[in-house]
Amino acid sequence: MTEIYLDNSATTRQLSLVTEAMAEVFSHSYGNPSSLHKKGIEGEKLLKESRSIIANTLGKNASCILFNSGGTEGDNNVLQSVARDRKRMGRTIVTTAVEHPAVLETCDFLQREGFRVIRLPVDEYCRISLDDLKEALSEDVILISVMTVNNEVGTIFPIEDIVKIRDHLSKALVHTDAVQAYGKMDLSNFRGDFLNTSAHKIHGPKGVGFLYKKEGVKLSPMIFGGNQEGGLRSGTENLPGIVGFAKAAELADANREKNFKAVDILWHRLREGLDEISDTVFNSPEDGLPYILNVSFLGTRGEVILHDVESKGVYISTGSACSSNKKSRSHVLKAMGKSKGEIDGAVRFSLSHLNTEEEIDKALDIVESSVKRFRKLGSFR
Repeated sequence: MTEIYLDNSATTRQLSLVTEAMAEVFSHSYGNPSSLHKKGIEGEKLLKESRSIIANTLGKNASCILFNSGGTEGDNNVLQSVARDRKRMGRTIVTTAVEHPAVLETCDFLQREGFRVIRLPVDEYCRISLDDLKEALSEDVILISVMTVNNEVGTIFPIEDIVKIRDHLSKALVHTDAVQAYGKMDLSNFRGDFLNTSAHKIHGPKGVGFLYKKEGVKLSPMIFGGNQEGGLRSGTENLPGIVGFAKAAELADANREKNFKAVDILWHRLREGLDEISDTVFNSPEDGLPYILNVSFLGTRGEVILHDVESKGVYISTGSACSSNKKSRSHVLKAMGKSKGEIDGAVRFSLSHLNTEEEIDKALDIVESSVKRFRKLGSFR
């Protein structure tokens, strides 16, 4: 049975060039970068080279890149650090109602610690109002945390405009979770204070990511011990993972425009095909990131469709991989004002440049057949 993988927002297939780069480290350059002998110096050199490669993809200085375990750690580090470090300046954090759980649940924790959290609402296309942001800002706001691309529906948030508004109206720091954007969009114009991402979203290894910290901005560590990463993230660096991440980032950056165009063609092909299925509602905006397409098949349940098409070799999801295994309904679609039927019947297709038009056409046939069959049963009307 042919497998068609359309769940790339959850994770991606690691590229062979990435695996080869990591294998070289595992087998030969395995020294601890903190060791003073030859093997350690080899490791330190690879670490430095990887940091420079990553920094170059953002057009930033290498000293601003902090390696960690991925997006969740980066989100937690920024929110908790800023809350601790700036609480005498204010106790309010502004975010959105549709952030990744790593941001929202950290905000919930900070609320229990006495901080105030303002969650900006979104419209039916998951867009925030910049007027709402302006109204939310006050002298008490210490951090604005808004994702670059929504992981469930693909909406692109106006980060540059948010930074401009901050510059005129507030002394708050600006953080963006760029997990779904990095390697797919040009982020070199980012002028905020913190940006974080994960390697496994761009065909790199799981368990490694980075946090960009603007020069001169304070960040307190969450993990103490060995003084690695400039004392901001102790623990022996995951050198094979970091080297693999650097290779994936280098490939993504070099091919970003070509990959974007290829995926954009696939996205429109998929959308046009799904539009042929009756009672279908598109939850993703047409001007969103074309790597993500969220759609609701009314009269069905997304989880049922997911498992049915899986049995035929097509892999999709019902939302964020970090929360789709929970029983609660999508907080993103709820915030967008979607009806219960639209939320229950929602699935997410997420694409990669490794996908083909033939895969899209075959997946469309399988999905349409599944939707029609379950609607015919009438169980979910």
